[in-house]
Amino acid sequence: MDLRIFTEPQQGADYETLLSVAKATEELGFDAFFRSDHYLTMSGDGLPGPTDAWITLGALARETSRIRLGTLMTAATFRLPGVLAIQVAQVDAMSGGRVEFGIGAGWFDAEHTAYGIPFPKEKFPRLEEQLAVITGLWNTPAGETFSYEGTYYTLTDSPALPKPAQPKVPVLLGGAGKERTPRLAARYADEFNMPFASVEDTAAQFARVRNAAEEAGRKPGDLVYSNALVACVGKDEAEFARRAAAIGREPQELRDNGLAGTPDEVVEKIGRYAEHGASRFYLQILDLSDLDHLELIATRIAPQLD
Repeated sequence: MDLRIFTEPQQGADYETLLSVAKATEELGFDAFFRSDHYLTMSGDGLPGPTDAWITLGALARETSRIRLGTLMTAATFRLPGVLAIQVAQVDAMSGGRVEFGIGAGWFDAEHTAYGIPFPKEKFPRLEEQLAVITGLWNTPAGETFSYEGTYYTLTDSPALPKPAQPKVPVLLGGAGKERTPRLAARYADEFNMPFASVEDTAAQFARVRNAAEEAGRKPGDLVYSNALVACVGKDEAEFARRAAAIGREPQELRDNGLAGTPDEVVEKIGRYAEHGASRFYLQILDLSDLDHLELIATRIAPQLD
């Protein structure tokens, strides 16, 4: 079972804070450090302001040596696909081949308005073309060129450089869409992520993705199936309640919707997701100043999942 740390820096975190969390992630034995790709807070003042996902990951690539690095999820609306292919390939090389590429259609219209980013209506078709372009660029043999003519993007005789350090950068797709999302995952994804969903909804969506994979001629077991859930853990009820209050959430609501409570409670809930095929969890950590929280998860939860 892989446990990964997932941060939401748009809620208020500078690079130094993210660096401290990433270093703790590595030192405590977690598998990966992931971050969101947003430019506007969803609550609070968001001070000191947003950081860019791929600039952050490029810096962390040089400050860490073992953990995987990636996004849940890069917004396809933020970057042109050719530019994004270059950025991800460069960070992969800077990390020695530790990048994983999560991408989604983009959804938060307010951040687009705030920073002058176009917010097209046809987001999902654009995402599909972005995946075709990005993977096409990476997969083009060295010395050959790549061309693509779509509805939204056209590339002509691209040298398709640079190449990632890895033979294949893992592609992560996710979401709750019942038709187009499983179909796209079956075509492009190495991992399917179900974010902030119940065990029951997770089971239903994983089944749709498995069916889509079979229809596409893939083995369903070739994909990794994962969940992203808020984590809030205390060694006892008092510590759990204190951590819940620190992130402005009610203990029972967290228990219902996240991986929350005492270590034993969290292990039991992880087991319920695992029964439906989840083998990787992105633990959304909302209080990035509380590194003791990470240590508790590493010492009291991770060993029970080996």
